[in-house]
Amino acid sequence: MSEGLRPGDPVRLGGYELLGRLGEGGMGSVFLARSPQGRRVAVKVVRAELSHHDEFRGRFRSEVNRARQVPSFCTAEVLDADPDHDPPYLVVEYVDGPSLVQVIREKGPMTAAGVHGIAVGVATALTAIHGAGVIHRDLKPANVLVAPGGIKVIDFGIARAFEATSQHTRTNQMVGTVAYMAPERFETASGQRTGPAADIFAWGAVVAFAATGHTPFEGESATATAMRIMTQPPDLTGLDGPLRELVSRALEKDPADRPTARELLDGLLTAAHPAGESAGRTSGPGAPAGAGAKPAALPGTGGGSGTGGGSGTTGGGSGTTGGGSDGTDQTGPAGSGADTKRRRRLIGLAAGAAVTAVLVPAAMFGPDLVRDRSGSTPTGSPGAGTPSAAAATGGPTTGGTPSATPTSRAPGGSPSAAADRTRAMLAGQRRLLLHVVEIDRDLSLPFDGTLTVGDGTGRDALFVLEPVGVDYMIRSVNPDIAHRPCLGVKLDAEGYASLVGAECEPTGATVFGISREGKDDKGRTSYSIINEKYGLVQWDDTEKEIYVQEMGDAPIDTTFSLVDRGAA
Repeated sequence: MSEGLRPGDPVRLGGYELLGRLGEGGMGSVFLARSPQGRRVAVKVVRAELSHHDEFRGRFRSEVNRARQVPSFCTAEVLDADPDHDPPYLVVEYVDGPSLVQVIREKGPMTAAGVHGIAVGVATALTAIHGAGVIHRDLKPANVLVAPGGIKVIDFGIARAFEATSQHTRTNQMVGTVAYMAPERFETASGQRTGPAADIFAWGAVVAFAATGHTPFEGESATATAMRIMTQPPDLTGLDGPLRELVSRALEKDPADRPTARELLDGLLTAAHPAGESAGRTSGPGAPAGAGAKPAALPGTGGGSGTGGGSGTTGGGSGTTGGGSDGTDQTGPAGSGADTKRRRRLIGLAAGAAVTAVLVPAAMFGPDLVRDRSGSTPTGSPGAGTPSAAAATGGPTTGGTPSATPTSRAPGGSPSAAADRTRAMLAGQRRLLLHVVEIDRDLSLPFDGTLTVGDGTGRDALFVLEPVGVDYMIRSVNPDIAHRPCLGVKLDAEGYASLVGAECEPTGATVFGISREGKDDKGRTSYSIINEKYGLVQWDDTEKEIYVQEMGDAPIDTTFSLVDRGAA
């Protein structure tokens, strides 16, 4: 529910007519608005004093661009933004539904099925958010909406820009809600950056709240709560079964001991379906809509704080994960912000564990396999968060590769040859060049297994995508390296991550997501290549080499076009 506008509130921003207030917080106010097309939207207006910071505007623009890459299933879609307006504002999808905190306040702890639905919905949202290189930073029940169409996570818009420029985040003050903040958020003296694992901790606290009606480290004051978070085990009384074990793992003190969002989903969706009631006082809402639908492969994907609130939405930050080599982790030292190639802190489980295809309800996905949001059909692969060709067509998969050749039609209904080629590439049926847009060169994997760039004329520059769920192993067709033909992430003794030839086994080191970014100079759709565990594939112009950089600090500097080179 929204309240009316207050004296001094704007009545229009850009082309948006403001109708009422939805909430407010440290970064600004959120308004219910009407778009020029008549659609109801939520507009987050940044505090006036921040608009005078050039640094904030730059960071705000960067974070908005990254937030636009977050798939909109289980999250509020970012629709528009104007970093140059005075004040800056962000426009997101309006979700008409109560927040989780309102549901618990009015009805008490949820049923076991309802808690499981919250756990799956929020974990799915975090998978998409982290896969776009975003960290939420203020995940809490007020930012989880129980909408008619399913769970929606909101308010992942501008926290990182705010933290970096606001005096209110200094002297032991920071963006976030204490009861849902990970222990590392309080250890400011260590200089450790907030990573995706902090969102995983918040996920555990949110799920515990949904099941029990209280937070797992509840204290008499914010200080007492913070001390319990840092020193005491969580109180999970009332939470039982496999879900209790997952929540307990998510609430580990050491971020390296927590699962990733994708691992949470794997555990949630392979565990027995919840039965019976929780220890709650009353029956709460059930699982999100579509929970009983036919499953489809989940995208393999790796933030912000704000005003939260009732039935309205606001809407990234940046993410960071850590990694190993050829299926085996090698721990390196934590990095410094001045490094060109960021050192990696290992987060999550060992990369040697096989990656499994995670299943989520097919209803969570739209028809965006090879289309952008405008309905046009690009000539490359899908962005992070889109289903594999098999998932889109309903076809079965064997060993992660679709068994049926997918087909497509352009928006007008006529067959699209470009889309068919794209789908064939995604199904592993076409050879392709990985064209590095920024330097107009192509990736190559010669006989020695060291990745290079070249002119694309040799057989060592030809690759095939091999689907693993909706992610991919990237296999060279060069016969000289048949023993190690797939791209994999390797850490050196100093913790720097590079790409090398590896065995074609689906591990945390060899599975990559592909996220749509824009167009190259020839009009072809270009993409970033992201390893969920280690980060972005980037080009180092100084060292003249390809490396892998954590997603937490730098923008996406390197993109790739997938250039079709015939049947595989």
